[in-house]
Amino acid sequence: MDKVQDTIDLLKMYNQEHIIKLLEKLDEDKKQALIDQISKIDFHQLKELYDNTKKEIEIKENKIEPLPYLDKKKLSEEQKEEFQKLGEEVLENGQYAVVTMAGGQGTRLGHSGPKGTFKLDVYGKGKYLFEILAENLKEANQKYKKVIPWYIMTSKENNEETIRFMEKHNYFGYDKAFVRFFAQSELPLLDINGKLLVGKDMKIKEASDGNGGTYSSLRASGCLAEMKEKGIKWVFIGGVDNALLKMADTILLGMAIKKKVQIASKSIVKANAHERVGVFGKMNGHPKVIEYTELPEKMAEEVDEDGELKYGEAHIMCNLYTIEAIEKISKETLIYHSAFKKNSYIDEEGKEIIPTEPNSYKFESFIFDAFELFDDIAILRGKREDDFAPVKNKDGVDSPRTAKELYEKYWNRN
Repeated sequence: MDKVQDTIDLLKMYNQEHIIKLLEKLDEDKKQALIDQISKIDFHQLKELYDNTKKEIEIKENKIEPLPYLDKKKLSEEQKEEFQKLGEEVLENGQYAVVTMAGGQGTRLGHSGPKGTFKLDVYGKGKYLFEILAENLKEANQKYKKVIPWYIMTSKENNEETIRFMEKHNYFGYDKAFVRFFAQSELPLLDINGKLLVGKDMKIKEASDGNGGTYSSLRASGCLAEMKEKGIKWVFIGGVDNALLKMADTILLGMAIKKKVQIASKSIVKANAHERVGVFGKMNGHPKVIEYTELPEKMAEEVDEDGELKYGEAHIMCNLYTIEAIEKISKETLIYHSAFKKNSYIDEEGKEIIPTEPNSYKFESFIFDAFELFDDIAILRGKREDDFAPVKNKDGVDSPRTAKELYEKYWNRN
């Protein structure tokens, strides 16, 4: 009985009385499930996140500077060889692991199911996004005579479906003993008055807490400890939706080792000064991906003595970390950004309300917000046509059509 009373007291303390009314109406099993869920919620953190949505964003005077990078195509043969040798050593010693962020659904593509299960119409018969990634890793395994441990981050929403899909397709020939799934953490949704939303299953509605949650989810799931046991020294983290993602680029890895940094990333040059992408820079002395909304127009258009954009290195979710860097970040709380979205919910009378306008806040952190915890990052500039074929929108830019074109052109050349 105490547990019920404790829950009621907690809900009263944080002005969530509407949930108490709901608890009174539920049968014993559903009531227990809801109480268990409530006991795991950090109400203090939620209150802070909600209060932040009401604050005016303070535009601080930030000192923004460009970040140096190396252009892959301008490396001398000597540099290439040195980087490659350093990178290959790590792979041959089995000290490299890969994380794929695959928590999203393919809704924007008009695909029902996890994004990685989307089939890209290449070479007539098509390939699933997961299949393309598996092929990329298998090629590296063959080359370096080691199987790279592959960690796939799902969400609570798509975890079971993702595992079923991979089982059904026999992991596209990847050794399943080296594949591990873990789910991304979630945070409750709040309405405009800071009230928790309840879903049809009579539980509090939650949503994934953004790709910045990857680090803490690696720790919470035990995957980080497992990597350390395996003697992993470097970890690559990338998304599921780039059909040209190179997950074992020995030049990127060798460059990071040579530069003695804990984090490295591959960039591509912006299509133009006003392309709406985040770019690498230094802010207040630390590496950062500066959102296009944060970069003053004058700076966005600035060029260096070679006529190149000073802030032209776009972040393409192609990130590399030492195991120590992942460990460090996983203990930190990254800043949360709020997004105002439409979410259906059950009202106090038990009726489902489907809003026509945004009605609730979703809180998420971004993977690149962690870069600011370090003094330096090594950037390798790749090429759009070799490294970046994202599948994000149903039509137009970054769509299956553009990704198919880039993918086929790349493999016809290579």
